[in-house]
Amino acid sequence: MRYFLLVMALLLLVVVPASAQDTTVTDDDVNAVASNLYCPVCENIPLDACGTAACQDWREEIRGMLARGMTSQQITDDFISRFGERVVGTPQDPLLRNLSLVTPWVITLLAAVVAVYVLLRRRRRLPEMDQGDDDEADSKRSRYKDLLEQDIAG
Repeated sequence: MRYFLLVMALLLLVVVPASAQDTTVTDDDVNAVASNLYCPVCENIPLDACGTAACQDWREEIRGMLARGMTSQQITDDFISRFGERVVGTPQDPLLRNLSLVTPWVITLLAAVVAVYVLLRRRRRLPEMDQGDDDEADSKRSRYKDLLEQDIAG
């Protein structure tokens, strides 16, 4: 019985570390997290696509964090705490995130409304201007015609 317990204890010592090392972190796992982060050194380059040595080190750091069991959100929060919110594409505050996503659409819509208004107003004015110009041009022609006839008549 003693030998049996000793063998079981040895098996547990071998099996437990082997099962703990079974959590292999693949490049896809690392890139899934890194694609949501931006390089703190380079501007507007996702961490998974950046080729600098610093980014390679950060990807290895993400690999280690994933191996320790950290979630994607925990890793993102860690990067934000160290490098600021510039490492994520959108702000983490829900109000700021919504504003940053909605504002370009609102500005585009307002610009389209103003453009349509200006074009419609200009289209309405063109016929009036053409009529006014024709009447004014006709009166100038008739006045010049009268002056020319007076000069010819002598």
